[in-house]
Amino acid sequence: MTFVASRRMFLLAAAGLPLAACSSSPVGFTLSDGPGFYKKLNATAAQVDAVAARDMISIYRTNNGASALSLDPALMQAAQEQALAMARADHMSHEIGGTLQARLSGRLDHKTATENVGAGYHTLAEAFSGWRESPPHNKNMLNAAMRRMGIATAYVEQSKYKVYWALILTD
Repeated sequence: MTFVASRRMFLLAAAGLPLAACSSSPVGFTLSDGPGFYKKLNATAAQVDAVAARDMISIYRTNNGASALSLDPALMQAAQEQALAMARADHMSHEIGGTLQARLSGRLDHKTATENVGAGYHTLAEAFSGWRESPPHNKNMLNAAMRRMGIATAYVEQSKYKVYWALILTD
């Protein structure tokens, strides 16, 4: 699939998201107000709209047979720490802040955890599309065992990628 065709499909899907909020939802979530997934995050005070992220990923998951996700404060904090660690190091990696298991140790009870990181995406829509089109990242988002998530960004103007992303999913 070409980038243009892929982007067109995403825009069509995103345009249909507000309609999903109007219908009764068996999974118990609704879309957040406003286009949080298009908000530019390349500014010091900018923060990803976690509710919009949860809704976008949950709708994608339910459309693919997995359950919706809930936001978890401990995972939000862990994601923020990882995004900041990558931004400060000016390098994208799962290992900068330590292994995922080490970073989650003692924070919450879980059996399985996975993480998507990213850099250079300036909006949630871009990050989601990038992860969706990457087979290992897509597999993480669609992992049926996952029930909770945390997501965060960090911005450093002088860095190579400007915006760094961390998405953590657990059972």
